[in-house]
Amino acid sequence: MRIIAAAGLLACLVVSGMTASQPARADYVPPFKGNDTGGIIAYSMATQVDARQVAVDHCARYGKVVKFLAVQGYEGGYISFSCRWVPYGAAAQPIRTLY
Repeated sequence: MRIIAAAGLLACLVVSGMTASQPARADYVPPFKGNDTGGIIAYSMATQVDARQVAVDHCARYGKVVKFLAVQGYEGGYISFSCRWVPYGAAAQPIRTLY
């Protein structure tokens, strides 16, 4: 019984040592991240592509329209947006473009 306990303890130490040697990567955020409720676009990406079109295409995948919330206009900042349902009285669904 002691041999099994010692082997289990050794296996636990090996696994914890392997995970402790990996970097945490807690500081990495991709240039574009979103879901069905909205998302963020890195300001550095927004200077290279049309951020409005990226957000419109993203929200149209869920059948929603985009509403921009805030802009941090400096390097390291983000543009945030939310995806809202199509307002009542709208004639059609959001249009998704191909690019």
